[in-house]
Amino acid sequence: MTSDDTARPSPAARSIETRPELTPDQEEAVLTLLDEAARIDGQQAVSEQGRLHLRGAAREGVRHLLLTVGDDLLGYAQLEDTDPVEAPAAELVVHPSHRGHGHGRALGSALLAESGKRLRVWAHGGHSAARHLAQVLGLTLFRELRQMRRSLADFDPPEPVLPEGVTVRAFVPGEDDAAWLAANAEAFAHHPEQGSLTQRDLDDRKAEPWFDPAGFFLAERRGGEGGNGTGGAELLGFHWTKVHAGERLGEVYVVGVRPGAQGGGLGKALTTIGLRHLAAQGLPTAMLYVDADNKAAVTVYERLGFVTYETDLMYRSET
Repeated sequence: MTSDDTARPSPAARSIETRPELTPDQEEAVLTLLDEAARIDGQQAVSEQGRLHLRGAAREGVRHLLLTVGDDLLGYAQLEDTDPVEAPAAELVVHPSHRGHGHGRALGSALLAESGKRLRVWAHGGHSAARHLAQVLGLTLFRELRQMRRSLADFDPPEPVLPEGVTVRAFVPGEDDAAWLAANAEAFAHHPEQGSLTQRDLDDRKAEPWFDPAGFFLAERRGGEGGNGTGGAELLGFHWTKVHAGERLGEVYVVGVRPGAQGGGLGKALTTIGLRHLAAQGLPTAMLYVDADNKAAVTVYERLGFVTYETDLMYRSET
């Protein structure tokens, strides 16, 4: 959610269109708007998942809101209604040169109407303007997501210790897809945003320029049951790393351990293996995202030398 507020009268020419999918020209216009806003704000207003949703055919539960004045796209919002329990989630942005004219409030009000006033909205970076807009819309703080970072220049951990019988290898695209999706769903059953990823979501990420299976680590035990991994192995956990080449930044993209394998140090070992991989590529810094209320994970990352770099906030309606 990026807007600087909203008290001024709405321009008569402003209109908001809601679409299940975008045309190629609309997609290009939205991506240009996002890039221009990110250049000024220092971060993206729409998450990676949201940017992937811009592409291709319509996706179930996803709607795009385009705010235009005349022929110019000045604002964009995305609403995703795929969580069977929680309210629909949204992200929005207003062009930096056109803030302060009520566009943010207009988009927020349109999102409330589209969602039946059951709404969650991300404010990436937690800027004061976004917090004020949330207040204007009657939303309250619901979730805090921390971005944590640490230097890799001095990263020299002890050799990771894996549980007995467990080995780690790289992901094989096409062969490991189904097993990973099943393990991811189990590991993140409590976290629908991550746990509900589908084959299409995985394919989207595999098609991205940053995807590198050599940095996607799978921990497995041979002879296990129910894992469906390559060669009859049971997939117990994984660490998928990501490299932001332009920023020379490595990311602990996602670390997951199946419930039955948790508590034995596998998550810490996988995290260390991934960080060593990123450090070996000469990247100076590593980052990750973690919910502030996940005290156990925050403690693990702090012990690995991570500190909070910035915070994303999620607000929701009370109805």
